[in-house]
Amino acid sequence: MSHLTAEKKANIFKTFGGKETNTGSTEAQVATLTERINHISNHLKTNKKDFSSQRGLMIMVGRRKRLLQYMSRTDLNGYRALIEKLGLRK
Repeated sequence: MSHLTAEKKANIFKTFGGKETNTGSTEAQVATLTERINHISNHLKTNKKDFSSQRGLMIMVGRRKRLLQYMSRTDLNGYRALIEKLGLRK
């Protein structure tokens, strides 16, 4: 069962992608990955030996890192705004 409901996803896409149907924008992808990463991180705090979730978390972190690198190369101001909005790279 996914913790991201359709309403939550639509809200994320509307906030970061511009509209609810813009699911492929880099900002929306990074925002959904950040939401999933935060959820799995909280799960792993209580379930320390869940290694399959830990592997999935590392894969998602790598994907988000690659998307952020792409965004920093193509749209530096948008990258900085997204980092600020999501609270990454403190």
